[in-house]
Amino acid sequence: MARKIPVTVGGIEYESKKDAIEHFKKMLNRYDIGDRVSAGDQAELHELVKRHPEAEARIGTGVESFSVRDGDFGTQCFSITRLDGTTQNFSFRACI
Repeated sequence: MARKIPVTVGGIEYESKKDAIEHFKKMLNRYDIGDRVSAGDQAELHELVKRHPEAEARIGTGVESFSVRDGDFGTQCFSITRLDGTTQNFSFRACI
């Protein structure tokens, strides 16, 4: 059986990558396309996006808020609205 590798995001430890993915997938699915993410979820997403392989490019001038947008192939994804008003989608899976 495969060994579980713990993942820590902003001080919250998940037993495995699978557990972290499930957590953020459930979070994403709580929202409809165009919804702004709640303050509590936004704090978690801010810590999560710091783990993205291209974090600097995704965060840019800084994060003003997070929302849910249309993704590729009929999916939905999280989107950052930066302090300068520009937006950038990101994959929570890439962060994990």
